[in-house]
Amino acid sequence: MTETLEGSTTIEALSLVPKAEAKQSMKDFKSDQEVRWCPGCGDYAILAAVQGFMPELGLAKENIVFVSGIGCSSRFPYYMNTYGMHSIHGRAPAIATGLASSRRDLSVWVVTGDGDALSIGGNHLIHALRRNVNLKILLFNNRIYGLTKGQYSPTSEVGKVTKSTPMGSLDAPFNPVSLALGAEASFVARTVDSDRKHLTEVLRQAAAHPGTALVEIYQNCNIFNDGAFEVLKDKDQAQEAVIRLEHGRPIRFGADGAKGVVRDPDTGDLAVVTVTPENEDRILVHNAHQSSPTTAFALSRLADPHTLHHTPIGVFRNVERPVYDTQMSEQLDAAVEQRGKGDLGALLAGNDTWTVVG
Repeated sequence: MTETLEGSTTIEALSLVPKAEAKQSMKDFKSDQEVRWCPGCGDYAILAAVQGFMPELGLAKENIVFVSGIGCSSRFPYYMNTYGMHSIHGRAPAIATGLASSRRDLSVWVVTGDGDALSIGGNHLIHALRRNVNLKILLFNNRIYGLTKGQYSPTSEVGKVTKSTPMGSLDAPFNPVSLALGAEASFVARTVDSDRKHLTEVLRQAAAHPGTALVEIYQNCNIFNDGAFEVLKDKDQAQEAVIRLEHGRPIRFGADGAKGVVRDPDTGDLAVVTVTPENEDRILVHNAHQSSPTTAFALSRLADPHTLHHTPIGVFRNVERPVYDTQMSEQLDAAVEQRGKGDLGALLAGNDTWTVVG
C-alpha cells in the first residue's frame, strides 16, 4: 500500500514493474530520433513534461511501453527512449489492453488524439475505461484533425469552419471528460499543455492510480487551430475562465476566489456564483474520491463549449475499483490450480469442430 498525492491509501499501481538499477534523468528518456512536429506545436511541451516526469517513477526503461494510434500525437513513441508501438488508427487501447493484461511487469501508456480516440477509436476507448485495465491514457485534444491538414474533429465546436465543414460543423462535440465518466472510468483528469507544473502533477496522480487513468490534455495546434485554448492560457483571462479542482478544497476561482460553484437546491445542477457571506457555506468542496460520478460529471459540463469560460482542470474522479488485469491473472491462477495447465492442441481439436464435405 502507498499514499497518493491526494492523501488516500491505494494499491501501488506500479508495484510489479521492475525498478531502475540507477538514478535516471530526463536525458535517459530522450530517444535519438529527430522530433518532427510543426514548430510551436503543443506536443513539444507535453513530450518535455513526460520525459521530465518519467525518472520520478524509478522504473526500468525496458519495462515502460508507449502505445499510440494514428495522428500527430501518435508519433510520441518514437521520441521516448522506452519500448513503444505506433499502432493502427483508433486501436491503441485494444493493443495496450492485451499488453497490460499479459505483461503485468510493464507500465503501459497510451498516447492518442481527439480524432484517433473519439472517432474510429471510440469503442476501444470506452471499453478500456469500463474494464479498468491498468493503463494510463493521454488524450491530446486540439479540437481539429492536424495530421490530415485541418478537418473538424469529434471535439470541434458546433459551427466550426474547416476544410471539411466550409459552412460550419453541424455535429455536437464530444466532451472527453464527460464521456470517460459515463463509461465509469476510475480516474479522469484534464490539464493544459503549457502548464508544466499542473500537467506534471496530474501525471503523478495518474501513474499512481491502479486501473485505467484517462488524462485529457488541451493541446494547441498552431497551424490549423491556433489559439483554441488561449482563454485558458492568457494570465488575465484564465483567472476568470479556469476552475482548478483540488481534492478536499472549496471550488473557488477568479480574483481572490470571488467566484464559486454551488449546487442549485431545486434542480440539483451546478452553477457558478459570486461568493458572498450568505452563500459561502454552500460552495461545493471537491471530492475526487466520491464513489458516484454524478458530481464529477456535472463539473465536466460547466464549461461553455464555445468560450471555454468556467473550464475545470485537475482530477475530476479518482476512485478504486477492481483492476481487470489483476482479476484476469487471479482467474488464470485459479483455473490452473483447479484443472491443471490447459492443452491448446486438444482445445483446437476438441468436440466443437465440423468437417465440410464436397
